[in-house]
Amino acid sequence: MSSTLRFGCEIARKRTVEIGGLRLSFLEWGIAGRPALCFLHGGSAHAHWFDLVAPAFVHRFHAIALDQRGHGESDWVTPPAYATENFAADLLGVIDALGWRTVTLIGHSMGGHNAMSFSAWHPTRVSALAIVDSRPVIPADRLDRLRRRGERTLRPYPSAEAAAQSFRLLPRETNADPAFFAHLGRAGVVEKNGHWVYRFDPASNSARAPVDAWPLLKRITAPTLIARGELSPVLPRDMAEKLRAAIPDATLAEIPASYHHLVLDNPTAFVHTLDAFLARTLVARG
Repeated sequence: MSSTLRFGCEIARKRTVEIGGLRLSFLEWGIAGRPALCFLHGGSAHAHWFDLVAPAFVHRFHAIALDQRGHGESDWVTPPAYATENFAADLLGVIDALGWRTVTLIGHSMGGHNAMSFSAWHPTRVSALAIVDSRPVIPADRLDRLRRRGERTLRPYPSAEAAAQSFRLLPRETNADPAFFAHLGRAGVVEKNGHWVYRFDPASNSARAPVDAWPLLKRITAPTLIARGELSPVLPRDMAEKLRAAIPDATLAEIPASYHHLVLDNPTAFVHTLDAFLARTLVARG
């Protein structure tokens, strides 16, 4: 498979918008006027995580993969402001800037948490929702570890190659194609002051302030797909079932042979599952 991989960024338009004084970057595909899709990456990640997913939808949708604040090519925030409400406000600004009345949100991990919260706070703006191996609340011990990790400065590397080769996942388990994994490493580094570092603000971890979304879920009105990795330690099956029951119009799907990072581990199965969900949703809504 590695020799034939084609990445979505190769056919994307790279754009930026300014929201509340913050420059946000995104990859864009498709034509304005088509149904809108927005992909939201996880913590310490970037828009390219959907480079094996987005191409399946570019001919039928107007799609973007957003670098959320403090990530990828979007601005860092000074002083740090990385609460769920901040991410949601950015998202609303981007949607408005693109002229979208409604949007389908597809969010992985942190992006899924932001997407489910946004969908509860702005139900009339969300036509469909896909929560991808994301939980409504981060356990206190895990949040403490995340914040402590964010207090470390970014390690400098002498070259882009050295920085890219040091790329690792958290949790580390993955079945990702090696060529795609290498692509994510290259896309996730940037030169700063003569050295190469990862392309995210450490404060996006140390200052992370996620809401407890469990009380919000009943307010979600959009048809919702919950996709969990078959082998995921982050969203256990019993929690996924509880999440499905808490959202009024939700279905649960398990992506085989995948851990938490299922858009990397089994993008083909995830695309098939998401495509079928969107087809059902579009037919139901006319």
